[in-house]
Amino acid sequence: MSTFAPGTFTPKPGAGRRSRMLLRHAKVEASLTLRNGEQILLTLFIPLALLIGLTLLNIVPSGDLGPVSKVDWVTPRIFALAVMSSAFTGQAIALGFDRRYGVVKRLSATALPRWLLVAGRIVAALVVVVLQVVVLGVVAAVMGWSPSAAGVAEAVLLLVLGTLSFGALGVLLGGSLRAEAVLALANIVWFALLLGGGILLAPSALPAGAAAVVELLPSGALAEGLREALVNGTLAWQPVLVLIGWGVLAGGLATRTTKLT
Repeated sequence: MSTFAPGTFTPKPGAGRRSRMLLRHAKVEASLTLRNGEQILLTLFIPLALLIGLTLLNIVPSGDLGPVSKVDWVTPRIFALAVMSSAFTGQAIALGFDRRYGVVKRLSATALPRWLLVAGRIVAALVVVVLQVVVLGVVAAVMGWSPSAAGVAEAVLLLVLGTLSFGALGVLLGGSLRAEAVLALANIVWFALLLGGGILLAPSALPAGAAAVVELLPSGALAEGLREALVNGTLAWQPVLVLIGWGVLAGGLATRTTKLT
């Protein structure tokens, strides 16, 4: 028999609402990312430097541009690079070292379910991507970028799908290997996709066989999809399906291979 009536004492112990837990966890993850100087270098300064450099310098082959201005050609690809930097490389490295220092293991002992631990990181990555796109978009606009207004909604869809896809790949890598291996491999993959994954070089500039492979990579699909949306104002369905496929595959594997330590 209860001695006191319910509500006599506050606070009332118990797990909070899942939505509130998700927002709090995402806020913490986003703030940690934005406070990390190395992460800021990777997610913002390098894409910003490439945006300015590729636009102002004669680096991009003129045959790749066609009738499109250089800044209009470069900007969608830098958006794809920014998503890859934050959602894949940054998330993979952060998760790898969180596992090494026991952060994930301690969080798993709280009321946070495992799916929410992953979802919080993905939401944080979306927040960082929004900030990246805003900053890069403002700089690109100052340099004369004029995106197609008809393709803005399609570009937003692709950015969300790209973040989810690369985020799942980041969790797959960061949750299964040792922190040192994650650090090395995540940076190697970042450079490989930057140089040969459809970001700096369009698939049209590659041999037919290589172009077909690049278009099936998440980096190539996101870069080409964003170019189609922001330059031509249309939605290309192949990049959408490629990103969904990579996200589902990586997410399924991550649920089986992610370790707490």
